[in-house]
Amino acid sequence: MRTILFLLQKEFIQIFRNKMMLPIIIVIPIVQLLILSYTATFEIKNVSLAFVDQDKTQTSKELKSRFEHSPFFTTYAEADHIAQLEEAMLHQKVEMILVIPKDFEKHLNLSKKTDLQLIVDAVNGSAANLMASYANQIVLGFNSDIITELTGFNIKETGIHVVPRYWYNPELDYKTYMVPGILVLLVSLIGAFLSGMNIVREKEIGTIEQLNVTPIKKHQFIIGKLLPFWLIAMFDLCFGLVIAKIIFAIPILGSVWLILGVAAIYLILVLGLGLFISTITDTQQQAMFLAWFFFVIFIMLSGLFTPIEAMPEWTQRLNILNPIAYFIDFMRMVMLKGSGFSDVLSQILHITIYAIITMGLAIFRYRKRA
Repeated sequence: MRTILFLLQKEFIQIFRNKMMLPIIIVIPIVQLLILSYTATFEIKNVSLAFVDQDKTQTSKELKSRFEHSPFFTTYAEADHIAQLEEAMLHQKVEMILVIPKDFEKHLNLSKKTDLQLIVDAVNGSAANLMASYANQIVLGFNSDIITELTGFNIKETGIHVVPRYWYNPELDYKTYMVPGILVLLVSLIGAFLSGMNIVREKEIGTIEQLNVTPIKKHQFIIGKLLPFWLIAMFDLCFGLVIAKIIFAIPILGSVWLILGVAAIYLILVLGLGLFISTITDTQQQAMFLAWFFFVIFIMLSGLFTPIEAMPEWTQRLNILNPIAYFIDFMRMVMLKGSGFSDVLSQILHITIYAIITMGLAIFRYRKRA
């Protein structure tokens, strides 16, 4: 035990002496959490919209007013012909063009069918779908009001009315969905990168050979090397949870102790992966590149940005091997739904199994290189 304590003292002295280490440990994760939570969103607002009003009547003005008063659209310009706006859309100054045809009001008053043309910049396909959906909702609402005005028949009062009730995120705030996942991402990167590069750094400066010839046992060396970063990652997670609660008002409906308990197991998994990477690389650059290679794949398949259900079937099967996906799912269920131990037992079992496997492989590989 004394040997481990001396090793821990040595590691913490090295960490606090390194002027670049403290910002990486404390400042960077907090800044990333604050920035990513506001920017990592699929919500579409302030869409740059231009009008081509060939009718110029009171009805066309009313339709344009509906768009102008929507929080999703910002009026860029109005032109007489589409050709006048093509250059603006080419340079991404305009994202959507609404073309109101001539005799628009006349056809509506005669109860005739009339058309609207909606031109959308679809370079970003998902954003284009959302923008078109917002515009369609405005047009449908306008259409229903016109029918009521002309016929006196209120179609809103007939048929089936659906009143949605949103559970777990009633305000549909995207930050509520993203913050738990971003917390997982940050502690994963901190644990894997710092633990992996720390041991590789010992190789680069030549002290790993000195440690290997000492009476220090293998388990003492591994505990002494990994425990400081386990404590640092746990501290960052706790601090992140406080920020999520105070700044972003993220509900933590489940047990905090359950979150910390499973996080402790998950960080063993992450540190084991970092240790394994350090045993097959010789420089910090190699370790960083290899860790980033694995984590980019894990992050993209984790469901952090894209729902797993929307992925191709083969990627969903591949995701069985993704530990980040299980921990993100666990965090969202416990924090937002208040899930208990039995509800997240499957995620806990997968995380525990992968922690045993990764740490076992790392220890076995280190023994071969020692």
